[in-house]
Formats: sequence, C-alpha cells, structure tokens
Amino acid sequence: MSEGGGDDAGSEDLTYRPSAWRSRRVRLGALAGVVVLIAFGLVAYFTPLLAVRTVRVDGLAAVPEQQVLDALRVPDGRSMLRLDTDALAERVAHLPKVRSARVQRVFPSTVRVTVVERTPVLYFDSPDGTHLLDCDSVEFAIEPPGPGVPKLITDHPGGSDPVTRAAVAVMAALPIPLRDQLGVGAVVARSVSDIALELRDGRTVVWGGTADSARKAAVVGPLLSQPGKVFDVTSPNLVTVK
Repeated sequence: MSEGGGDDAGSEDLTYRPSAWRSRRVRLGALAGVVVLIAFGLVAYFTPLLAVRTVRVDGLAAVPEQQVLDALRVPDGRSMLRLDTDALAERVAHLPKVRSARVQRVFPSTVRVTVVERTPVLYFDSPDGTHLLDCDSVEFAIEPPGPGVPKLITDHPGGSDPVTRAAVAVMAALPIPLRDQLGVGAVVARSVSDIALELRDGRTVVWGGTADSARKAAVVGPLLSQPGKVFDVTSPNLVTVK
C-alpha cells in the first residue's frame, strides 16, 4: 500500500512540474514584453525616432501660416511624445486673429494644427483706425473691414462697452445667410434696448434689445417682403411696418 501511495505521489509530481514550468515561461515572456515596451518607449521619448518632421496647419484664411509656425516654436528633433499639445494650442490661440486652436499628434511624425479664425461682425471708426469686432465682442484688428461688414454707430464703441456688446449679440443672432439677405449696412445702438439695423437699400429694422433675438431673426426675413420703410420687430409677436 505504501509503495502504491508513493507511485501516486510521484505521478502527481510529474504532472505538476510541466504546468509550473509553462506558467513560469508565460510570466517570463510577459516580463520580457514589458521590458521591450519600456525600452522602446524610452528610445521614442528621448531620441529622434519619433521626431516631428511635418507641421500641418488647417483653417487659415487671414492669418499667415508662418505666424502660426512662429507661435508654435516646435523644437527641431523633439520627440512627438514630448510635445505639450495644450501649451502649443494656447500659444497659437494668443494670436490676435485666432479665436481657438487645437494641436494633435499624427504619428509617426506630423503635428496637425486646426485654427478657427476670428471674423468681423461689426466695425467702428476710431482716431487710430478702423476696429474690427468679432462675435465675442473682441477687438482683434485695426484694419479695413472688408466687404459686407456693417458699421457700428454708438456713442462709446469698444469691446467692453455694454451697448457695443448688445449690438454684437444682435448681429451674432442673425444667421449668415440672413445677414446677406438683409444687407445690413450699419447698426445704430443708442442703448442696450434701442438697437436698429440700417439696411443698404434704405430700409430700417427696429430691433430693440437682445431679448427674443432668435424669434426676431425668424420673423424679420418674411416681414421684409412687405412694402414699407421701417420694420419694427421689438416685440416679435406684434410686428409693425410703416
């Protein structure tokens, strides 16, 4: 009985050892894989293996590409893994004509920059030149406004002026196709609640304040198909034509 028991124990030991060896081999293989990955990561991080070779800039119209590249200041030979894309995007976004910027890594060697430029919705004249205002009421340039941009007429124009900001909000509420349809030549803002659009054909839209601007924008297009010179949408549920 004791010999039989010994044979059984030996048999169990023989079946256990190959299983343990396979387990050790799996662990060693996994460890080797981790070491290789770490080594590759260190090489890619600290050497030119994944160096930036191309910078691609999308979305530019008014901003020169070289200005964006100068703002990025991507060091030659810098590994893609060492780039701080948020910091790069922030540097580009500080350009006066840039509203926002996004920087992405495109492996193995390209940095993609997507720019959203500021576009003027109004301009006003000042002793130092013509100031352009975007939809955020930011004065982002002093230069000619280009065709189709309405002039702002108000007592104290400026990006921090509440009346100016109200006039910008009115223009921003008009979809671009509707702006083109209306042909707004000037926005006259006497107060935050007294804003009028002077159209290039000589007609006037009395807008009032910024409240219900979406509703006003919806009714003003059809309203202008009627004969008249003054179209009052101050109360969009009770419009008047004179």
